[in-house]
Amino acid sequence: MMEEKKTLSPEDKKMLRSVFWRSWTMNASRTGATQYHALGVIYTLLPVINRFYKTDAERAEAIVRHTTWFNATMHINNFIMGLVAAMEKQNSEDKSFDTNSITAIKASLMGPISGIGDSFFWGILRVLAAGIGISLASAGSPLGAFVFLVLYNVPAFLIHYYALMSGYMVGESFIKRLYESGGMRLLTKASGMIGLMMMGCMTASTVKFKTIVSVAVEGSKEPIMLQKYLDQLFIGIVPLCVTLLAFYLLRNKHVNVNYVMLGIMLLGIMLGLLGIC
Repeated sequence: MMEEKKTLSPEDKKMLRSVFWRSWTMNASRTGATQYHALGVIYTLLPVINRFYKTDAERAEAIVRHTTWFNATMHINNFIMGLVAAMEKQNSEDKSFDTNSITAIKASLMGPISGIGDSFFWGILRVLAAGIGISLASAGSPLGAFVFLVLYNVPAFLIHYYALMSGYMVGESFIKRLYESGGMRLLTKASGMIGLMMMGCMTASTVKFKTIVSVAVEGSKEPIMLQKYLDQLFIGIVPLCVTLLAFYLLRNKHVNVNYVMLGIMLLGIMLGLLGIC
């Protein structure tokens, strides 16, 4: 097991800063199913490889080692990069170190890290930031887009940085303890639940539908408003159905999100022209 690192030397900090800035390009490189993000990973880890390995043969071996498939949620995937950097350092110092463990750790952490990262970044942080930004924009404030960008990118930037630092310092023992204690399963489940709650709040507050269709009844002075009975049945039933339909098309039918958005826009325009809503 790797020994945990409590402090960072000036050389470590300089190396990790270089890794940090390079890591922003990781998701820009996609070279097919067998080398997904591999070029970005290699570019990110080059400061580590160049520092800890002295010969061209050792550096070439390390580069080849990272040509394997890799894909994890942006920002939090830097924890894996920090952990891999620590393992590469140990490998350069310990000739008996099993280099297969480096690839194994990368492969085993992609799923759990993505489970947490997707739930938090896409299901919580982005939805929360978009909800606040859309609310401001709907009220006529030009700050809506700016607030969205700040609320999402500031936490993402900080997590992107500190995930790398913590991964390098704590080493492999942290994730092992998290698995053994059951914390990983609990954290993933809790993140998923919070993400679903945020999606529900987002749907209720931002997806609007109000029909103006009325039905005249003989003997009654006022027509029956269809919206009144829809609200009595279930407030927000139409927005909920539209959201669930979009979710079904995206997840089960794998329809392109642009087609779903275009379809909703055309449906809204059509219903408006027909005087239905």
